Amino acid sequence: MATTTATDLKNHLGAYLDAALTEPVFVQKSGRDIAVLLSRQQYAYLQAVEDALWALRAQLAEQSGYLGADTTQQVLHEMLHEDNPC
Repeated sequence: MATTTATDLKNHLGAYLDAALTEPVFVQKSGRDIAVLLSRQQYAYLQAVEDALWALRAQLAEQSGYLGADTTQQVLHEMLHEDNPC
């Protein structure tokens, strides 16, 4: 893992963009990590992992009794078109 300061990043952006192709680059300001520079490929991978996690959580929620998106839309539609509104 590479680490740099915000000022050094500003002054040597090209070099850190190249470094981010192979490893994350942590950016510090006032001695604290404030950001991470990632390659586009690594970012896409993390987004895919997050999408898979949310899909799994939705699937587990449906299995435990929560309504799915289609069923929820159907129930709401029926409620909106009832003759006896609450």
